[in-house]
Amino acid sequence: MRLKPLNLALAGLAALLVSGAALAQKKYDVGATDKEIKIGGISPYSGPASAYGAIGKAISAYLTKINEEGGINGRKVNFISLDDGYNPAKTVEQARKLVEEEEVLFVFNTLGTPPNSAIHKYMNSKKTPQLFVATGATKWGDPKNFPWTIGWQPNYQSESKVFVGHILETKPNAKIAILYQNDDYGKDYLKGFEDGLGDKAKTMIVSKISYEVTDPTIDSQMVSLKATGADVFFNITTPKFAAQAIKKAAEIGWKPAHYLNSVSASVGSVMIPAGPDNGVGIITANYLKDPTDPQFQKGKEWDDFAAFMKKYMASADIKDVNHTYGYTVAQGLVQVLKQAGDNLTRENIMKQAASLDMTLPMLLPGINVKTGPDDFYPIEREQLSRFDGKTWVLFGKVYGR
Repeated sequence: MRLKPLNLALAGLAALLVSGAALAQKKYDVGATDKEIKIGGISPYSGPASAYGAIGKAISAYLTKINEEGGINGRKVNFISLDDGYNPAKTVEQARKLVEEEEVLFVFNTLGTPPNSAIHKYMNSKKTPQLFVATGATKWGDPKNFPWTIGWQPNYQSESKVFVGHILETKPNAKIAILYQNDDYGKDYLKGFEDGLGDKAKTMIVSKISYEVTDPTIDSQMVSLKATGADVFFNITTPKFAAQAIKKAAEIGWKPAHYLNSVSASVGSVMIPAGPDNGVGIITANYLKDPTDPQFQKGKEWDDFAAFMKKYMASADIKDVNHTYGYTVAQGLVQVLKQAGDNLTRENIMKQAASLDMTLPMLLPGINVKTGPDDFYPIEREQLSRFDGKTWVLFGKVYGR
């Protein structure tokens, strides 16, 4: 029996509708539904690196804001953020809980090089994204061997080489003393620094002393470093120890040219506890707008950030750049989820994370977020700045690519 023209038209329309429905079909992995996207996080809300807990709190607050505004593509974000105390063994326990018990879609912005190193192989064996880790270790940009792990901030070795360039330019005959945390984080910065100096490292570095993250103080290390007669100090420490080092240097009258790694360049959680006057002249590298810098305390981008802090983090210290970090990386997450649309599979999350090209409100001018299938380093630019007792004053060019 032949179909009449009207029937033919109806049949064609039905075929188109079926085809369209197939194209629009939603794809979900565990942790995603029509109404929710479940994400895990691990931060040191306790322990020796608890200053970084501010990042996890800021992420949670920003996602609360997003949910109040309707969520992402109609879905609310359920962010389950656990404490590991900056203890790698605890990180493993918490990652297993998030992946195997909570069944999150992915784990986001886990903090610290040792904690992330402890779950690196596990996350990749589970084919679960370890997204935008809160550490600049060089190893996070290795999509060939670890396709489920991607970094966020500038990598430590590149940052060390920026400091080296400035030292060679301003103090070519420097005697350099180095204090570093005895783990993958500290050693990564140290390697970049020594690689940057090349053959000169043997003669210019007069002392390298480490400390353990469980040590109560680094007073004895600082006394030993001063005794070398070094006139340049590279301070590779997390916030608690950075503040101690700055304060102790002042107490013992040691006044070298002082370079501080960016992970501890918070006015609120480091420079003020150390005594602001003690930090005058210290040099660091920045990629975020410092919330204490008057030049950035105006305009819509600042107004939005200040309003967010006032509404969602009223009791928090706006001078702590860790809140700025959390706010910014959460915006990166939102962009990935927007791009993912209704294809909320782990594979597509990684695909979208490796397909970014954007600027974000609290990144410094000239610094952007850009990734590709072979480029898992989202932020690769920094600018040097010098502490003036109140804020970080930017100087020189933007380094990186």
